[in-house]
Amino acid sequence: MEIVSKTVSKARNERKHKTSVIVQLFRNMRKVPQLYLLCLLPILYILIFKYIPMYGAVIAFQDYVPHKGFFGSDWVGLKHFRNFFNSYEFWKVIKNTLGLSFYGLLAGFPFPILLALCLNYVNRPFMKKSVQMITYAPHFISMVVMIGIIMQLLDPKTGIVNMLLAQTGFDKIDFFGNPDHFKSLYVWSGIWQNVGFGCIIYLAALAGIDPSLHEAAVMDGATKVQRMWHVDIPGIIPVATILLIMSVGNMMDVGFEKVLLMQNPLNVSTSEVIDTYVYKVGLLSTGIKYSYASAIGLFTSVINLILLFTVNKVAKKLGQTSLW
Repeated sequence: MEIVSKTVSKARNERKHKTSVIVQLFRNMRKVPQLYLLCLLPILYILIFKYIPMYGAVIAFQDYVPHKGFFGSDWVGLKHFRNFFNSYEFWKVIKNTLGLSFYGLLAGFPFPILLALCLNYVNRPFMKKSVQMITYAPHFISMVVMIGIIMQLLDPKTGIVNMLLAQTGFDKIDFFGNPDHFKSLYVWSGIWQNVGFGCIIYLAALAGIDPSLHEAAVMDGATKVQRMWHVDIPGIIPVATILLIMSVGNMMDVGFEKVLLMQNPLNVSTSEVIDTYVYKVGLLSTGIKYSYASAIGLFTSVINLILLFTVNKVAKKLGQTSLW
């Protein structure tokens, strides 16, 4: 009886706590309704465009026919997942996707940090603003325009890069025609485009470091490099950890638009990733496979979720900042 009474008492306390939280929420809404009204639009956006479409994932377990709809199509269980795992394209697209993701993460993650650390110690305003403008600007260039610029620069006949190679006695290189060059072109063009914009977050984190730490380091005779290593880097590690966790959580998404624009029949062996494969089998194939494409998309989302939870848990155990 004592155990039952304790359980009942605990349940009552939980209900009271939930009720008090709801009451407090409504009181706050009456006090500052403008703030909650501002929150309403993004909440509606997330509900309408993120959560409600999740119901469409059920077609991954059906032989979906548009005119039959979600309720009329036949259920087939894990058939489409098995077909994807057994297809000859499976290991190729997984290898290409993970290869691009790891390459991009290893090569691109340190550059915004290095740029932010360097800009943080530039004392000349004109120089600092010039570097910021030059490095930030590529981020605002349309992806289509950016790929067009790269193609023009690397054109095997008229591109300035190949013209310089020919002038210096080297053979011209067909960068987009050689599958071995695709990953490097994709990753380093992405670094060029996003490094400046990415360092904004680290500059904000550096601005939040207590100035007294730098003053103490200067009094002790620390050089700028030592201040970076012992003051700045420890100060931005929590921010870097959060960004790393989020990057790993998107490991299976490498950027459909850019890959598709850079892809051609000559480099498709290394440029075919999950997103482009889903696009082709889901929309471009003669027999459009809605359910098959949806199953692949659901598979990548589950893998991203597992990676996110795993890396977050590892970061938490190591004593670093985590998402939750």
